[in-house]
Amino acid sequence: MLKSMRENVKSLKWVLWLVVAAFVVSIFFIWGASGKLTGDDAGNTLAVIGRKKISGDDYLQALRNRIEAIKSQYQEIDRAFIEQLNLPQQVLEQLVEQTLLVEQARAMRLRASDEELRDRITSIPGLQQNGKFVGYEMYKRVLQYNHINLSEFEHSLRQDIVLDKMIRLLTAGLAVTPDEVWSDYQKASDSAGIDLLILETSKVSLDEAPSAAEVQAFFEARKGAYLIPEKREGLAVFLKAEDLKKEIELSEKDIENYYQANLSRFTNPESVRVGRIWLPFEGKDKALVEAEGRRVLERLGAGGDFAALARELSKDAKASGGGDYGFYDWQSLPQPERDEIHRLTSGQTSDLIAEADGLAVIRVTEKTAATTTPLAGASAQIRSILLDEKARQLADTRIAKIEKEAKSARSLETALRKAGLKGESTGLLKNGEAWSDNDPSGAVGTALFGLKEKEVSAPVYTYTGVGLVELRKVEAPRPAAFEEVKADVETALVNERKMETSRARLAALGRRLEEKNWEDIAARNGFEFKTVEAHKRDQYIAIVGESKTADDLAFTLPLNEASAPFDFETGTAVLRVRDRKTVTREEFENVKETQTAQILNQKKNMFLQAYLAKLKQEKGIQIKYDKFLQLTQDVLSRYESAKQ
Repeated sequence: MLKSMRENVKSLKWVLWLVVAAFVVSIFFIWGASGKLTGDDAGNTLAVIGRKKISGDDYLQALRNRIEAIKSQYQEIDRAFIEQLNLPQQVLEQLVEQTLLVEQARAMRLRASDEELRDRITSIPGLQQNGKFVGYEMYKRVLQYNHINLSEFEHSLRQDIVLDKMIRLLTAGLAVTPDEVWSDYQKASDSAGIDLLILETSKVSLDEAPSAAEVQAFFEARKGAYLIPEKREGLAVFLKAEDLKKEIELSEKDIENYYQANLSRFTNPESVRVGRIWLPFEGKDKALVEAEGRRVLERLGAGGDFAALARELSKDAKASGGGDYGFYDWQSLPQPERDEIHRLTSGQTSDLIAEADGLAVIRVTEKTAATTTPLAGASAQIRSILLDEKARQLADTRIAKIEKEAKSARSLETALRKAGLKGESTGLLKNGEAWSDNDPSGAVGTALFGLKEKEVSAPVYTYTGVGLVELRKVEAPRPAAFEEVKADVETALVNERKMETSRARLAALGRRLEEKNWEDIAARNGFEFKTVEAHKRDQYIAIVGESKTADDLAFTLPLNEASAPFDFETGTAVLRVRDRKTVTREEFENVKETQTAQILNQKKNMFLQAYLAKLKQEKGIQIKYDKFLQLTQDVLSRYESAKQ
């Protein structure tokens, strides 16, 4: 076995990838690279949860880990892609939840014993060979080979064990009934092929607009539905980072110092694309497999197409794609193959590479050397980063001074006058309503609803800058006067009449709905025709959306019979069922146990989310959003260009 393990050292990277994919990812992405929260330095604190802190370093490492994981799945990612996935906020939220869970586990005095740790290590799937643990020496070598600290990894495992215990205790009373399991199985398995004729109100024209009297009457009949929610008004001051950049002076030395201190950010790594032909032994005579490999090399030497030969002869997961391992997947290949890839130049093909279980032929199809953007080329980007950082720091300093003075004087206006600034009225805002271009996300509006009258907020951060707001006025919720909602009332009346028109037009089709070709009916009458091959319960339908009526019809309406017109949010539709597949109790019995476990896990997850939400309220989470934005900008600036 030791001989086999030594031979397999060349594939340790793949073994570790299994560990990472199945285990380390789930732990290290939750626990961070160090497996524990740091952050005793107050200046490095990003968030405070009760008496615990999350450091900026924890957040940076966790965000980088998450981005690297995504890079392993996608060849190209850029800043816009990362922001679209909302990764920074997800990572911060995960760190907060981690801290809450760890503290709660400590409060419950839960511990992980050495025996439990040993059992967890020996059960890691990636450290199994022929159904047995590979041994502690190999386990240590795997971690060492991949630059993972042993004590930190085992600390992460202990944390994971403790949380497993806590979750089991918290969710011990949860259960699912057989009826729940059967209903969920039906929802997931039943399907219906359906056709729809659709008429949206946006495509309906009215002969004339409603009169003023009709709009007034419509309002009077539904007066209770029109309410003005609570609104609040404040005095605010906002410092935009963009405006403050004009006050900042940067020297060429500042830019050069940043460049030298962050040189890795401006280095584009070597880019290599690889093709592979894999000939496994699979119990065959090794000499015969080697002879086959020599014939492959001869055919390639004679100008044979590598991709075609890979599709014909290769026996790995990439064979059907012409043996293409792309720019990234080849990094999971055994070490001897990776060594050969680094040696080859673009267009070169390797000799036969012997592995314990087969032979490989490698071709480097593309290779671009690593490059470093020179200082001159990076200067504009560095200037932008430094200006943004220094502008935010300047804004923070000024706002902190104003905040201190305002709370001392119990007046934001007094503090602003002393600073030579003028405040601005926010106007009446709903909770979370946007306030000017300074605050499109509604952070100021949200802050107002957390204040008492005359109270000054903590700094309010947005992507454009930072501000303060003092609550000046509260307007209680009340019934709306007609003039305040007149436009909304008219829109509602017009929409109702359009809905009536679309309903009548579909109903007028009558027996024509018995025709087989609804696509023709749609074309002749100005409707839309949609077909769904296998609609499942609660599934979204294009244009119609999620519709309980459509769901009920799909699974109750007789086949090939048209429904009566039914309304959805933006129009009216009729539906017919072409075919239907429903599962039986006998089929259900075969998957009942698996289905029960899945639903129970879903219940546990929902319970834990509710539990975490309650903990967040109780603990009072404070996040330094200026630091969050600054750190996020620091990481995302590396992904300004599309290809990494």
